[in-house]
Amino acid sequence: MRELTRAEEQIMQILWDIEKGFVKDVLEKMKTPKPAYNTVSTIIRILERKGFVKHRAYGKSHEYYPIVSKDEYRSFTIKNLLSGYFSGSFAKLASFFAKDEKLDVKALEKIMDEVKDDVKST
Repeated sequence: MRELTRAEEQIMQILWDIEKGFVKDVLEKMKTPKPAYNTVSTIIRILERKGFVKHRAYGKSHEYYPIVSKDEYRSFTIKNLLSGYFSGSFAKLASFFAKDEKLDVKALEKIMDEVKDDVKST
C-alpha cells in the first residue's frame, strides 16, 4: 500500500462514505470550490492504478468503488506515523499527544479505559 496525497485521500473519504459512485457523485459531495470534473476523474483513475479503487463499466461511464477499506488505510497510516516519528513506539505517540494536548490524568485514564474496552471486544 502507498500513502495517498491530500486530494486522493479526500476522494477516498467520499468513496468510503458513499460506497460506490460515478465521478459526478464524488464531485457532488466535494466542498466548494469544487475541482473540475476532469481533475476528479484523473485522481480516481490514479487511485485505481494505485490499487485503492476498481470500477464497473456501463458503456462509457464508470462506477467506482473502494477495494481498500478505511480501516485498512487507517492502520497503514498510523503504522507509518509510528515508525516515521515515534520509533515504532505507541507509548511515545501517546506521550506526545498527552503533552501536546495538555491532557490531565483524568483524561488519560479515560483513554486507557477506552483502550481496555476495545481490547476486550476484539
